[in-house]
Amino acid sequence: MGLFNRKTAVVTPAAPATAAAAVATADLTHLTGDYAIDTTHSEIGFSARHAMVTTIRGRFTGYEGTLHLDGGNPSASSAALTIQVASIDTALSARDEHLRNGDFFAADEFPEITFRSTSAEQVDDETYRMHGDLTVKGIARPVSIDLTLNGQVTDPYGNVRVGFDGSATVSRGDWGLTYNAALEGGGVLISDKVKLTFDISAVKQA
Repeated sequence: MGLFNRKTAVVTPAAPATAAAAVATADLTHLTGDYAIDTTHSEIGFSARHAMVTTIRGRFTGYEGTLHLDGGNPSASSAALTIQVASIDTALSARDEHLRNGDFFAADEFPEITFRSTSAEQVDDETYRMHGDLTVKGIARPVSIDLTLNGQVTDPYGNVRVGFDGSATVSRGDWGLTYNAALEGGGVLISDKVKLTFDISAVKQA
């Protein structure tokens, strides 16, 4: 939703659009419309360094989102996403419970993570940049995400689908997620930097 380039976009604060952005030449008016994210064919994931030497990956399995794409005027595009914190899944139940409690997301008090776009721009024929507010634990921070457009197709069931993927790197401390532990040899147990990844398939609404 944010809508999402394989090139990592470092967030915070959101950078304003520049006149240097490439001007697209492709006709993308066919993309125009309202879309709903198909959660059965999409994934919203994250990863962080653990103990300085490895990477732990996870995802959220409960979420919903909508896109409005304007192929003729990309700056008029928008996105909204709501994630259920309790759906966090790192393939280890004890770790998931820890992430849900007050050391991290405090899911009982703050059950949802939301993203609401504030502006959008087209960087080139395949890349869009979505700026918006990401709210975690009641704290809203600006985020900018570059998203690669993978194309639009009509599936065997007659659904018009559009696909995006991309990623962004955020500092979890900006949202009060500061839990950590020092390592005996130096460094910390969990990195402050967290990579967010998005693989989005969205279906055009009638």
